[in-house]
Amino acid sequence: MKIEILGSGCKKCTNLATDVEQIAQRLAVNFELKKVTDMAAIMDYGVMSTPAIVIDGTVVSAGSVPSHTEIEQLITQASNAH
Repeated sequence: MKIEILGSGCKKCTNLATDVEQIAQRLAVNFELKKVTDMAAIMDYGVMSTPAIVIDGTVVSAGSVPSHTEIEQLITQASNAH
């Protein structure tokens, strides 16, 4: 699973990347995490507000920092879709 964190590199984006990585590891999901800070690349996803989470090319969250429970649900749903 490819997980991308879209954001300018602010503290919220950095913390979100850390949270997502820790939760994905705890769930024992095979994943690749990438931080995307290039605004043109972020706009290509149609994201107007960051931070955002993209899983396998689909924007699953944007404009807020999801709770740990929400992140777990997003990763679990994407994992089950494989």
